[in-house]
Amino acid sequence: MENNGKERSPAIAAAVILLVVGVGFFLLPKAMIWLGGFSPWLAAAFGTLCVLAFFLIFWLRARYQRRRGL
Repeated sequence: MENNGKERSPAIAAAVILLVVGVGFFLLPKAMIWLGGFSPWLAAAFGTLCVLAFFLIFWLRARYQRRRGL
């Protein structure tokens, strides 16, 4: 039973991360338009940071899993 939980845990975590990121990316255009009213550079920087954060989350998760031997 424990082995089954270890196999499912990474898949559940990845699904939760993708769901949260998906909602974030769904709201991203509206946030960028709002920020673009102040500065187009600010909107571009925010969009870039959001995309980079997506990859950063999975990179950090992979490092964490490698340390734990998963």
